[in-house]
Amino acid sequence: MSLDLSVVVPLFNEEKSLEQLVNQLLDALRPTKESFELILVNDGSMDRTAEVLEGLSEQIPELVGVLLRKNYGQTAAMAAGFDVANGDIVVSLDGDLQNDPADIPLLIEKLREGYDLVSGWRYQRKDGALLRKLPSKIANRLIGRVTGIRLHDYGCSLKAYRKEVLADMRLYGELHRFLPVLANIEGARITEVKVNHRARQFGNSNYGIDRTIRVLMDLLTVWFMNRFLTRPMYVFGFGGLLAIAGSLTVSSYLLLIKFMGEDIGSRPLFSLALVLGLAGVQLFCFGLLGELQIRTYHESQGRPIYRIRETLRGGRFP
Repeated sequence: MSLDLSVVVPLFNEEKSLEQLVNQLLDALRPTKESFELILVNDGSMDRTAEVLEGLSEQIPELVGVLLRKNYGQTAAMAAGFDVANGDIVVSLDGDLQNDPADIPLLIEKLREGYDLVSGWRYQRKDGALLRKLPSKIANRLIGRVTGIRLHDYGCSLKAYRKEVLADMRLYGELHRFLPVLANIEGARITEVKVNHRARQFGNSNYGIDRTIRVLMDLLTVWFMNRFLTRPMYVFGFGGLLAIAGSLTVSSYLLLIKFMGEDIGSRPLFSLALVLGLAGVQLFCFGLLGELQIRTYHESQGRPIYRIRETLRGGRFP
């Protein structure tokens, strides 16, 4: 079944906001005349979210409820929704009513201008300045500088994607925040639009300092993927060669002064030469192993290292 639009919403303990969210989504999408489905993913909620979702699914034909066995996290919940989606366009948003469903047509309109991913920008956030706005601003600048993809608001869950772009991406960890970076690896055209943001009405935020640490670790992962996904030897091999070169330089110096009659066995430089040599060989071997794994990854799945946006054929060609 092919649809124009799939809306994916991960849910965790959102029993109080769920019915209101669904009504707002229906009010925003039914007037557009798009064929759509609402995919609501219950990520192991500990309240009555599952029961409310089951009741709504019996009343609303556009609603698809996905119940996960336990709480896997937002990234896994979004991945589950993306896998179920049948729409040519997929829109994601949070289930806490802070994203405004009325902005969805705006994202779709922008996407159809020729983009593959449109990210929401909460330019007037209704969160606390010290605990949410400031860390978010720092994180966005850091992510933009590290990845080279400049967006004002990586943390906004309200995004629109072409389905074929999502089909090429695999999510794990906290990588839902880095979907624009993963899409860029696949050659996607990315932009952002200003969207409305509302204060949280029910419950408390599930974000804490531990999530910030996980995001930083995932940032290192996406940086490596964005720069060296198909050429790991460039980073490991280059570092290994530098270490080996340093070891050879220090060893040559020590050998020279050894011939001049000095004792080198107790010198710190001798230990440094050994450490650099061992580290260089190990890094170089890591690069070789990485190259072999990348080849296995692409060849075993028949996965190309490129993406074709379209093929243009003149009238002379079949």
